[in-house]
Amino acid sequence: MATPQSPFPFLDTLLRSFSAGPTPAQWLIDGVHHRAVLFLNHVLGQEPQATERLARQKGRVARVQWRQFSIPLLVTPAGLLDVASVNALPDLTIVVTDESPLDLARAALRGGKPAIRIEGDVQLAADIHWLADNVRWDAEEDLSRVIGDVPAHTLARAARGVAEALRRFVGAARPQAADHRKAVP
Repeated sequence: MATPQSPFPFLDTLLRSFSAGPTPAQWLIDGVHHRAVLFLNHVLGQEPQATERLARQKGRVARVQWRQFSIPLLVTPAGLLDVASVNALPDLTIVVTDESPLDLARAALRGGKPAIRIEGDVQLAADIHWLADNVRWDAEEDLSRVIGDVPAHTLARAARGVAEALRRFVGAARPQAADHRKAVP
């Protein structure tokens, strides 16, 4: 069976060539890792059950990898995350197997999860899976702290409308591409 092609092949090619380019500077990688951990901890901190669950895994290291990019995450005693040492041996490795950034974006727009390969500690994997299924960022709540409840609700409703339109567009574009491929002898 043929692999479905992106409706925007030039973007896919551009993103592939960009990610195959030179490796970013280590200070940039470290900065991105720390910002990602700050965001994850912000989201985890809003869910006491999530931090309780992670606290049981204190000291464990999970490495998340996509293509040549990876981030080692250390579970702290508080049930939050920290960037682990690059040399730390991971108890769990999660590899995102979808290579295309557009495929990842398409899956996210559909509300799906990327294809992954998991190696390592089963209990840590189960806890991280639970987090992925049950913890969500409440962007509207965070926005309301900055601009107030009514404007935040209005912006969130508009964003949900845009997201739904994108989901319909992606969903509509994909079957047409599949039908087109079937029609070609």
